[in-house]
Amino acid sequence: MKVENRRVSADIDELRRLRRARDRMDREYAQPLDVPALARTALMSSAHFSRRFREAYSETPYSYLMTRRIERAKALLRRGDLSVTDVCFAVGCTSLGSFSARFTELVGETPSAYRARNHDELRVVPTCQAMVVTRPRKGGAKDASKRAISEKQQVTMPE
Repeated sequence: MKVENRRVSADIDELRRLRRARDRMDREYAQPLDVPALARTALMSSAHFSRRFREAYSETPYSYLMTRRIERAKALLRRGDLSVTDVCFAVGCTSLGSFSARFTELVGETPSAYRARNHDELRVVPTCQAMVVTRPRKGGAKDASKRAISEKQQVTMPE
């Protein structure tokens, strides 16, 4: 029984350290973060951190960070006062091409097309609900129309 308790305690401690690294990505998404820096936050080696992060959160640390960056980029693009290039750098990406490719992969349309689209229906939605509705999801262009319809339905459906 003591061995099992130690293992559970170790697993909880490791999850706590992984959460600390994930929280850092949530807070510091615009900073230059890499796996070694995040692994140091979790007090793990880079390889072990990457492996355990993927097991715990079902995606790699890099994928999680890029999803956070794209999520924030969507909010900035909806405002309409920043160029795509400005948004790219504001969220911590250093390559406009890589940013645009990842944005298109997750959102299903280019950053320019997303920025140009009318987002008025989201202006009346509380920010916390808008974040859930507009959260980037994998699936790329093949699911873009379904997501756009779903976004609109979630925003306009009465509760």
